[in-house]
Amino acid sequence: MRTEADLRRLMRQRVEPGDHGEEIVSAVVKRLREYGYLDDAAFAETYARLRHENEKLGARRVRQDLKQKGVRSELVEETVTARYENTSEEALAREHLERKRIARPANEKETARVVRRLVAAGFSTSTIYKILRQWDVPDETLAAVEHLEDEPGEN
Repeated sequence: MRTEADLRRLMRQRVEPGDHGEEIVSAVVKRLREYGYLDDAAFAETYARLRHENEKLGARRVRQDLKQKGVRSELVEETVTARYENTSEEALAREHLERKRIARPANEKETARVVRRLVAAGFSTSTIYKILRQWDVPDETLAAVEHLEDEPGEN
């Protein structure tokens, strides 16, 4: 499956430049939508479901990936909110750690690695620090890696 934006980008590379090429791309996209082969809502739902259930990624990562793939912002918000509304971010982060076989950090370097991995997986720093505190990671170690903040633009 592809998003409409993805498909348009790929087709523009293969048609003649200009208005005629755009007309062809638009006609193909319209036909694919009519036949049900191109549906950004279905793509977003499937993508979010698979990332949530299989990869155990956080909502922020899924939201970012869908926007990068060209899905409309309103649709991304609606889909991700519906998928993650009854999910505990802490439980999902623990499942992610288990899935990736990430063990309790023994030193500052390993703690920083765990923090980076969880931030990249789309979890908030508040959830990450909550898990680290439950793992009895010393406060000095947490203070040393505290410079890692939530990425700008988080909703």
